[in-house]
Amino acid sequence: MEDLKLETIAVERPAEGVVVATLDRPDRYNSMTVTMFRELEQLAFALGDDDEARVLILTGAGKAFCAGYDLDDADELANLTVLGMLERQEHAARGLQAIRSLRIPVIAAVNGAAAGGGLSLALAADIRLAARSAKFNAAFVRIGLSAGDLGASWLLPRIIGPALASEIAYTGRFVFADEAERIGLANKTVDDDALLGEAVAMAKLICANSPGGVQLSKRALQANMEITSYAAALELENRGQALLTRGSDMPEALAAFKEKRAPKFTGS
Repeated sequence: MEDLKLETIAVERPAEGVVVATLDRPDRYNSMTVTMFRELEQLAFALGDDDEARVLILTGAGKAFCAGYDLDDADELANLTVLGMLERQEHAARGLQAIRSLRIPVIAAVNGAAAGGGLSLALAADIRLAARSAKFNAAFVRIGLSAGDLGASWLLPRIIGPALASEIAYTGRFVFADEAERIGLANKTVDDDALLGEAVAMAKLICANSPGGVQLSKRALQANMEITSYAAALELENRGQALLTRGSDMPEALAAFKEKRAPKFTGS
Protein backbone atom coordinates (compact mmCIF):
# COMPACT_ATOMS: atom_id res chain seq x y z
CA MET A 1 0.00 0.00 0.00
CA GLU A 2 2.89 2.37 0.74
CA ASP A 3 3.95 2.27 -2.93
CA LEU A 4 0.44 2.99 -4.22
CA LYS A 5 0.38 6.32 -6.07
CA LEU A 6 -3.08 7.49 -7.12
CA GLU A 7 -4.20 10.68 -8.88
CA THR A 8 -7.92 10.64 -8.06
CA ILE A 9 -8.04 8.92 -4.66
CA ALA A 10 -6.37 9.97 -1.40
CA VAL A 11 -5.60 7.15 1.04
CA GLU A 12 -4.94 7.41 4.78
CA ARG A 13 -5.04 5.21 7.88
CA PRO A 14 -6.73 7.02 10.78
CA ALA A 15 -6.68 3.97 13.08
CA GLU A 16 -5.16 0.52 13.22
CA GLY A 17 -6.74 -1.67 10.57
CA VAL A 18 -8.81 1.17 9.10
CA VAL A 19 -8.15 2.53 5.61
CA VAL A 20 -9.97 5.66 4.38
CA ALA A 21 -10.06 6.17 0.61
CA THR A 22 -11.30 9.63 -0.35
CA LEU A 23 -12.37 10.32 -3.92
CA ASP A 24 -10.30 13.41 -4.54
CA ARG A 25 -11.68 15.51 -7.40
CA PRO A 26 -13.66 18.02 -5.36
CA ASP A 27 -13.67 20.64 -8.12
CA ARG A 28 -15.64 18.10 -10.25
CA TYR A 29 -17.72 16.78 -7.34
CA ASN A 30 -15.57 13.64 -7.44
CA SER A 31 -17.04 12.61 -10.78
CA MET A 32 -15.68 9.44 -12.31
CA THR A 33 -13.11 9.20 -15.09
CA VAL A 34 -11.30 6.37 -16.81
CA THR A 35 -8.41 7.05 -14.44
CA MET A 36 -10.62 6.80 -11.35
CA PHE A 37 -12.08 3.46 -12.44
CA ARG A 38 -8.57 2.12 -12.97
CA GLU A 39 -7.44 3.44 -9.60
CA LEU A 40 -10.40 1.90 -7.77
CA GLU A 41 -9.25 -1.44 -9.15
CA GLN A 42 -5.64 -0.73 -8.20
CA LEU A 43 -6.73 0.23 -4.69
CA ALA A 44 -8.69 -2.99 -4.31
CA PHE A 45 -5.77 -5.10 -5.51
CA ALA A 46 -3.41 -3.37 -3.08
CA LEU A 47 -5.80 -3.91 -0.18
CA GLY A 48 -6.13 -7.54 -1.14
CA ASP A 49 -2.42 -7.96 -0.46
CA ASP A 50 -2.48 -5.93 2.77
CA ASP A 51 -3.07 -8.15 5.80
CA GLU A 52 -3.04 -5.10 8.09
CA ALA A 53 -6.14 -3.62 6.42
CA ARG A 54 -9.34 -4.74 8.15
CA VAL A 55 -11.96 -2.22 6.95
CA LEU A 56 -12.14 0.20 4.01
CA ILE A 57 -14.07 3.47 4.29
CA LEU A 58 -14.99 5.21 1.03
CA THR A 59 -15.91 8.90 1.08
CA GLY A 60 -15.67 12.01 -1.07
CA ALA A 61 -13.65 15.22 -0.77
CA GLY A 62 -15.55 18.49 -0.60
CA LYS A 63 -19.29 18.76 -1.10
CA ALA A 64 -20.09 15.44 -2.78
CA PHE A 65 -19.50 11.73 -2.47
CA CYS A 66 -19.47 11.17 -6.22
CA ALA A 67 -21.52 12.89 -8.92
CA GLY A 68 -21.27 9.98 -11.36
CA TYR A 69 -19.45 9.89 -14.68
CA ASP A 70 -17.66 13.10 -15.62
CA LEU A 71 -19.75 14.52 -18.44
CA ASP A 72 -16.65 16.11 -20.00
CA ASP A 73 -15.37 12.57 -20.55
CA ALA A 74 -18.85 11.43 -21.64
CA ASP A 75 -18.77 13.64 -24.76
CA GLU A 76 -16.71 11.04 -26.63
CA LEU A 77 -18.89 8.04 -25.76
CA ALA A 78 -21.32 8.44 -28.65
CA ASN A 79 -18.37 8.40 -31.07
CA LEU A 80 -16.96 5.09 -29.85
CA THR A 81 -17.70 1.91 -31.76
CA VAL A 82 -19.99 -0.60 -30.07
CA LEU A 83 -17.02 -2.74 -29.09
CA GLY A 84 -15.11 0.35 -27.98
CA MET A 85 -17.99 1.38 -25.74
CA LEU A 86 -18.29 -2.16 -24.36
CA GLU A 87 -14.59 -2.12 -23.51
CA ARG A 88 -15.01 1.25 -21.75
CA GLN A 89 -18.04 -0.02 -19.83
CA GLU A 90 -16.28 -3.21 -18.76
CA HIS A 91 -13.27 -1.19 -17.62
CA ALA A 92 -15.55 0.91 -15.40
CA ALA A 93 -17.41 -2.11 -14.07
CA ARG A 94 -14.16 -3.83 -13.08
CA GLY A 95 -13.31 -0.95 -10.76
CA LEU A 96 -16.57 -1.23 -8.83
CA GLN A 97 -16.57 -5.01 -8.90
CA ALA A 98 -13.09 -5.01 -7.39
CA ILE A 99 -14.27 -2.82 -4.50
CA ARG A 100 -17.34 -4.98 -3.85
CA SER A 101 -15.24 -8.16 -4.04
CA LEU A 102 -12.79 -7.06 -1.34
CA ARG A 103 -12.46 -9.65 1.40
CA ILE A 104 -12.71 -6.91 4.04
CA PRO A 105 -15.88 -4.90 4.81
CA VAL A 106 -16.43 -1.65 2.95
CA ILE A 107 -18.25 1.32 4.51
CA ALA A 108 -19.46 4.11 2.23
CA ALA A 109 -19.53 7.41 4.15
CA VAL A 110 -21.79 9.36 1.80
CA ASN A 111 -21.50 13.13 1.92
CA GLY A 112 -23.59 15.13 -0.55
CA ALA A 113 -24.57 13.65 -3.90
CA ALA A 114 -24.15 9.98 -4.80
CA ALA A 115 -25.49 10.11 -8.34
CA GLY A 116 -25.36 7.65 -11.23
CA GLY A 117 -22.08 5.78 -10.95
CA GLY A 118 -21.66 7.37 -7.51
CA LEU A 119 -24.85 5.61 -6.42
CA SER A 120 -23.49 2.35 -7.85
CA LEU A 121 -20.26 2.81 -5.89
CA ALA A 122 -22.19 3.42 -2.66
CA LEU A 123 -24.31 0.33 -3.35
CA ALA A 124 -21.15 -1.74 -3.81
CA ALA A 125 -20.24 -1.07 -0.17
CA ASP A 126 -21.43 -3.41 2.58
CA ILE A 127 -22.63 -0.56 4.79
CA ARG A 128 -23.74 2.98 3.94
CA LEU A 129 -23.64 5.89 6.38
CA ALA A 130 -25.31 9.07 5.16
CA ALA A 131 -24.52 12.64 6.11
CA ARG A 132 -27.54 14.97 6.42
CA SER A 133 -26.41 16.44 3.10
CA ALA A 134 -26.46 13.06 1.35
CA LYS A 135 -28.71 12.53 -1.64
CA PHE A 136 -28.85 9.50 -3.88
CA ASN A 137 -30.20 9.17 -7.41
CA ALA A 138 -30.06 6.83 -10.35
CA ALA A 139 -29.22 9.60 -12.78
CA PHE A 140 -28.77 7.33 -15.78
CA VAL A 141 -32.25 7.86 -17.26
CA ARG A 142 -31.74 11.61 -17.13
CA ILE A 143 -28.91 11.37 -19.66
CA GLY A 144 -30.51 8.81 -21.97
CA LEU A 145 -28.95 5.71 -20.41
CA SER A 146 -30.25 2.69 -18.49
CA ALA A 147 -30.32 2.28 -14.73
CA GLY A 148 -28.74 -1.09 -15.46
CA ASP A 149 -25.26 0.31 -14.97
CA LEU A 150 -22.26 -0.64 -12.82
CA GLY A 151 -24.27 -3.13 -10.76
CA ALA A 152 -27.10 -0.79 -9.73
CA SER A 153 -29.88 -2.90 -11.26
CA TRP A 154 -28.73 -5.94 -9.27
CA LEU A 155 -27.85 -4.30 -5.97
CA LEU A 156 -30.58 -1.69 -5.54
CA PRO A 157 -33.57 -4.10 -5.60
CA ARG A 158 -31.81 -6.40 -3.15
CA ILE A 159 -31.14 -3.54 -0.74
CA ILE A 160 -34.48 -1.69 -0.83
CA GLY A 161 -36.83 -4.03 -2.70
CA PRO A 162 -37.92 -4.14 -6.36
CA ALA A 163 -40.87 -1.71 -6.21
CA LEU A 164 -38.93 1.17 -4.65
CA ALA A 165 -35.93 0.39 -6.84
CA SER A 166 -38.15 0.63 -9.92
CA GLU A 167 -39.57 3.99 -8.86
CA ILE A 168 -36.15 5.45 -8.15
CA ALA A 169 -34.68 4.05 -11.37
CA TYR A 170 -37.50 5.17 -13.67
CA THR A 171 -37.97 8.68 -12.23
CA GLY A 172 -34.33 9.53 -11.53
CA ARG A 173 -35.55 11.42 -8.46
CA PHE A 174 -33.32 12.17 -5.48
CA VAL A 175 -33.57 10.14 -2.30
CA PHE A 176 -32.47 12.39 0.56
CA ALA A 177 -30.78 11.19 3.75
CA ASP A 178 -33.84 10.74 5.97
CA GLU A 179 -35.69 8.71 3.34
CA ALA A 180 -32.54 6.75 2.56
CA GLU A 181 -32.33 5.63 6.18
CA ARG A 182 -36.07 4.86 6.36
CA ILE A 183 -36.03 2.60 3.29
CA GLY A 184 -32.75 0.87 4.17
CA LEU A 185 -30.61 2.50 1.53
CA ALA A 186 -28.53 3.99 4.36
CA ASN A 187 -27.84 2.21 7.63
CA LYS A 188 -27.72 5.46 9.57
CA THR A 189 -27.89 9.23 9.09
CA VAL A 190 -25.53 11.53 10.99
CA ASP A 191 -24.54 15.20 10.94
CA ASP A 192 -22.07 16.08 8.22
CA ASP A 193 -19.28 16.96 10.61
CA ALA A 194 -19.70 13.63 12.42
CA LEU A 195 -19.77 11.42 9.31
CA LEU A 196 -16.17 10.32 9.07
CA GLY A 197 -15.87 9.93 12.83
CA GLU A 198 -18.95 7.71 12.86
CA ALA A 199 -17.55 5.62 10.01
CA VAL A 200 -14.21 5.20 11.79
CA ALA A 201 -15.99 4.27 15.04
CA MET A 202 -17.97 1.59 13.21
CA ALA A 203 -14.81 0.36 11.53
CA LYS A 204 -13.13 0.04 14.93
CA LEU A 205 -16.03 -2.10 16.19
CA ILE A 206 -15.50 -4.39 13.19
CA CYS A 207 -11.74 -4.46 13.76
CA ALA A 208 -12.31 -5.65 17.33
CA ASN A 209 -13.59 -8.96 15.96
CA SER A 210 -11.77 -11.91 14.41
CA PRO A 211 -10.45 -11.00 10.94
CA GLY A 212 -11.22 -14.44 9.61
CA GLY A 213 -14.69 -14.46 11.13
CA VAL A 214 -15.53 -11.08 9.60
CA GLN A 215 -14.13 -11.99 6.19
CA LEU A 216 -15.96 -15.31 5.96
CA SER A 217 -19.13 -13.61 7.21
CA LYS A 218 -18.85 -11.17 4.31
CA ARG A 219 -18.19 -14.02 1.90
CA ALA A 220 -21.27 -15.91 3.13
CA LEU A 221 -23.54 -12.84 3.01
CA GLN A 222 -22.45 -11.92 -0.51
CA ALA A 223 -22.46 -15.43 -1.94
CA ASN A 224 -25.88 -16.23 -0.50
CA MET A 225 -27.38 -13.18 -2.20
CA GLU A 226 -26.63 -14.92 -5.47
CA ILE A 227 -28.18 -18.32 -4.83
CA THR A 228 -31.80 -19.36 -4.32
CA SER A 229 -31.26 -22.56 -2.37
CA TYR A 230 -31.44 -22.67 1.43
CA ALA A 231 -29.51 -25.95 1.33
CA ALA A 232 -26.69 -24.35 -0.67
CA ALA A 233 -26.55 -21.48 1.81
CA LEU A 234 -26.23 -23.91 4.69
CA GLU A 235 -23.48 -25.79 2.86
CA LEU A 236 -21.48 -22.60 2.41
CA GLU A 237 -21.99 -21.59 6.06
CA ASN A 238 -21.00 -25.03 7.32
CA ARG A 239 -17.75 -25.00 5.36
CA GLY A 240 -16.92 -21.50 6.61
CA GLN A 241 -17.44 -22.44 10.23
CA ALA A 242 -15.38 -25.61 9.84
CA LEU A 243 -12.51 -23.61 8.32
CA LEU A 244 -12.55 -21.04 11.11
CA THR A 245 -12.16 -23.67 13.84
CA ARG A 246 -8.78 -24.53 12.29
CA GLY A 247 -7.40 -21.06 13.02
CA SER A 248 -6.20 -19.48 16.26
CA ASP A 249 -8.89 -16.83 16.72
CA MET A 250 -11.75 -19.05 17.90
CA PRO A 251 -9.70 -20.77 20.63
CA GLU A 252 -8.41 -17.34 21.64
CA ALA A 253 -11.97 -15.99 21.89
CA LEU A 254 -13.04 -18.92 24.08
CA ALA A 255 -9.99 -18.53 26.31
CA ALA A 256 -10.57 -14.78 26.64
CA PHE A 257 -14.20 -15.36 27.60
CA LYS A 258 -13.24 -17.84 30.33
CA GLU A 259 -10.46 -15.55 31.59
CA LYS A 260 -12.74 -12.47 31.48
CA ARG A 261 -10.41 -10.45 29.25
CA ALA A 262 -10.52 -8.93 25.77
CA PRO A 263 -9.43 -11.34 23.02
CA LYS A 264 -6.28 -10.72 21.00
CA PHE A 265 -7.13 -11.70 17.44
CA THR A 266 -4.38 -12.27 14.90
CA GLY A 267 -6.31 -13.59 11.89
CA SER A 268 -4.04 -16.64 11.72
